[in-house]
Amino acid sequence: MPTTVLLIDDDLALCESLARFLAMHDLQVTGMATVREGEAGIQAGGWDLVLLDVGLPDGDGRELLRWIRGRSGVPVIMLTAQGDAGDRIAGLEDGADDFVPKPFVPRELLARIRAVLRRRGGAAGGRLVVGDLQVDVPTRRVLRGGGELPLTAAEFDILLVLLRRCGTCVTRDELSEQALGRPLGFSDRTIDNHISNLRRKLGPRSGSVERIRSVRNLGYCYTGFLDA
Repeated sequence: MPTTVLLIDDDLALCESLARFLAMHDLQVTGMATVREGEAGIQAGGWDLVLLDVGLPDGDGRELLRWIRGRSGVPVIMLTAQGDAGDRIAGLEDGADDFVPKPFVPRELLARIRAVLRRRGGAAGGRLVVGDLQVDVPTRRVLRGGGELPLTAAEFDILLVLLRRCGTCVTRDELSEQALGRPLGFSDRTIDNHISNLRRKLGPRSGSVERIRSVRNLGYCYTGFLDA
């Protein structure tokens, strides 16, 4: 099954040529040209990765990125004609997985797409592999070292969000919205309690190194694939 890519860019010629090139490498591209269309596409779901242009005719791609991050952990690579380092840093801080300036060589973009998907544990479809964890999404099973971990429904959903954004901080608010389907209340420790249970069930990666790292006053980051 091909990897599904949502390309949000109003450059029709670029979209068509990129779709043809990526199709030769088993990536199925669907193009959308505006912020409004992009929002509808994200809400429809089913994407393994998003390519998002900064300059869209009806809005700022970085604002759309922040909107996406409030609702989905899908990997996002930003495309821009702007070469300013500040813009790239801002995009990464807003949750982009990578930042590619235009014009780019299609093969370089393909390499970056593959790198992001590897970093995130593969396509967002039925199975994820991150380090020694194997996640079967349809059956909601998590295996470590061949043995199944006894996770609750909420623990599974929280872990899935963290794994799909592996290596980046996910705020408590995002975890509550995306995994539990509700906003986080004032002084609500639900997410923290679930994380504590997940740490106990997952065990440390090596020695005393936690797989899920606390980011002070923000949230949590799954770091199980990183070197100590």
